[in-house]
Amino acid sequence: MSYVYVAATVLLTVYGQLVVKWQVGEMLRLGEAPLGRVALLAALLANPWILSALAAAFAAALFWMLAMQKLDLSHAYPFVSLSFVLVLFFSAYFFGELLSWPKVVGVVLILAGVAIGSQG
Repeated sequence: MSYVYVAATVLLTVYGQLVVKWQVGEMLRLGEAPLGRVALLAALLANPWILSALAAAFAAALFWMLAMQKLDLSHAYPFVSLSFVLVLFFSAYFFGELLSWPKVVGVVLILAGVAIGSQG
């Protein structure tokens, strides 16, 4: 069950990152930037999607605490880097961000690091 908690931590973290990117982009696209940075942040904090991303971050922290009850930190933490992998691919898919060879090589290295780091 501990690995389910780690997976939930990763997935909720990825969700939050994608939602924040999406909503910040929407605000800027709609011309909210002239409001100023403080007003833009206030508008974002009133945004239900942003609130869901913050709730996801809180839930991710709770799942992480549950995972830490059974797993060593040095064993579980490499799995959190899978969020980098998922964010890279989802940002390319949803936002049209560049998926370059250096980024793909980096993802392969991250996956290798997770495989090696989780062994001992």
